[in-house]
Formats: sequence, structure tokens, C-alpha cells
Amino acid sequence: EFRRVLFRSGLAGAFLSLEAVGSFERAMTNGRGFVALAVMIFGKWTPLGSLGAALLFGLATAIQTQLQFGGINIPHQFIGMLPYLLTIIVLAGFVGRSRPPAADGIPYEKE
Repeated sequence: EFRRVLFRSGLAGAFLSLEAVGSFERAMTNGRGFVALAVMIFGKWTPLGSLGAALLFGLATAIQTQLQFGGINIPHQFIGMLPYLLTIIVLAGFVGRSRPPAADGIPYEKE
């Protein structure tokens, strides 16, 4: 199981570096780990819920990119905050009391 996690993490890292013009850069994740945790919490730890949450946050990122290149007269720092502000608003306002799975954080051991 640990090998699978390492393999998937390696694939995710390779994709992230390829997405960033084929080179590794400092701070290239840009807080996406924070958003990934928010996706799991907002999706109630279910695959379909997480898919919907990922689409919502992906849409926010796409809108942020379009606004930056759309010629709007707002500093790019404020436009860049939009996906993270949405993340905070969704987690603070719409999630409520969320409970993780009972086995979260417990390593799986084959009997």
C-alpha cells in the first residue's frame, strides 16, 4: 500500500512539474495542498463529493486565470487570491460540522 502511495505521489509531482513548462520552480504548488484538503472536507470524504468540490475549485482557478488576462484593472495579487478566498469561505460557511472517516490516519495492515 505504501508503494502505491509513493507511486501516485510521484506521478502527481511529475505532472505538476510538466504542467509548469517542464521545469521545477520554487513554490510551484501555490497552496494546492491546502485546496486539496478543502476538497476532501467539502466533498465529505466521498469520491463523488470530492469530484464536485474539485470541479468547483478548478472553476475558481480557471476564472482567476481568465480575469488576470482579461484586462480588468485590479492588481493581479487580488485576483490571484480568489480561489483561496473561495476555499476559506466554503469551509467556514457551508461545510458545518464535518466528520472524517473513523479509520483516517490509521495505517492499513493486512492480516
